[in-house]
Amino acid sequence: MALTGRLPLLLLLGIVPVVLRPSMGTVWLWLLTVALVGALDWWRAPRPATLSLARRPVPTTRLGQPAESALTVVNDGARRIDALLRDAWQPSAGATGNRHRVRLAAGERAVLRTTLLPRRRGDLQAVGVTVRARGPLGLVCRQWTAPVPGAVRSLPPFDSRKHLPSRLARLRDLDGRSAVRVRGQGTEFDSLREYVRGDDVRSIDWRASARNRTVVVRTWQPERDRRVVLVLDTSRTSAGRVGSGDGVPRLDSAMDAALLLAALAARAGDRVDFVAGDRRVRARLRSHTLDVSARLQEQMADLEPVIAEADWPGLVAAITGLGRQRALVVLLTPLEPAAVEDGLLPVLAALTAHHRVVLASVRDPDLESLATARGDLDEVYDAAAAEQALARRRRTAQLLVALGVDVLDADAESLPPVLADHYLALKARGLL
Repeated sequence: MALTGRLPLLLLLGIVPVVLRPSMGTVWLWLLTVALVGALDWWRAPRPATLSLARRPVPTTRLGQPAESALTVVNDGARRIDALLRDAWQPSAGATGNRHRVRLAAGERAVLRTTLLPRRRGDLQAVGVTVRARGPLGLVCRQWTAPVPGAVRSLPPFDSRKHLPSRLARLRDLDGRSAVRVRGQGTEFDSLREYVRGDDVRSIDWRASARNRTVVVRTWQPERDRRVVLVLDTSRTSAGRVGSGDGVPRLDSAMDAALLLAALAARAGDRVDFVAGDRRVRARLRSHTLDVSARLQEQMADLEPVIAEADWPGLVAAITGLGRQRALVVLLTPLEPAAVEDGLLPVLAALTAHHRVVLASVRDPDLESLATARGDLDEVYDAAAAEQALARRRRTAQLLVALGVDVLDADAESLPPVLADHYLALKARGLL
């Protein structure tokens, strides 16, 4: 049962009889009258439980993009019902316009639509549907809450998709020029053609030349179906936010970079594998199809940072479990000196011995801004601390490079295209 604003107004009207006949009896009589009128109004109100509620499946959406929940309401009772209905969702689902006025005759149905704008990734659940039906006098309402299951799956936004067309154009240009590359690491036979001045003599096919009147050379192209292994760090270092204002979670920025590289590598004919974890492996995917981006987004949707150190020996074991074939291993982890030197460095030798390793880190631009500020004494102290932190990052990056790791350190917006460009550069040099 719920009370409306009319009931307090009715109580205030009791001032008139009390003033005309001031006594406690008048007060109690008026209170009893209001209670009886309220009870009668509640009894005459239609029962909300006569409504049948069903929710249609909500389509998958991306973080920050709207979705729509459709709720079907049917009046199974014999009376007309005039009610207010609230379709409640958890706050991060971003439900708006979820209060609906329902006026249904007996047997009539309606479809109520609620707009959802997810504010975080994962499966966001509906809490329930509350129906409030007023009595004829509008004093008291019958209220009923029914659990109507529903969920909307919110995927990573993939904002870096805008960089994909330009990188695909460069990939096509690379494939067009690579047919005349000489044999080298990461290349495979393409065709035979006549020798021209400037060709490497090592590319001459002597058997084919013996059967022709001219010298014949082999042409090579970068080998297809190479492996790219994306390793997403979900440990405590990925929980930080970078940038001004509320900032962007490091984990989400790393996901964006991984999605762009996965889409590009799949179009290049390479096989993309994925591992995510912290103290244990949280997600694992083996794929070589063109829809790898969609599958990756499904895997990433439920990932959240864990306030614990990354178990890099366990993650390296998971990488090895995906296959021994040489691969480009991309470690999407922050370049935090303590975490890298204590956890990652001891196991790097096992990776660099068999794979090409790239460390892609999301840099915080605010750190560089602090290092250049000199306005007052506090800013000078902040600048000294920031410069010290940047120096440690540079030393850690130099150490990684000395161990054979390619280090990419860029801000959240720049990291996806920087990582994609590095992948294309490696393919152009025949290093995959």
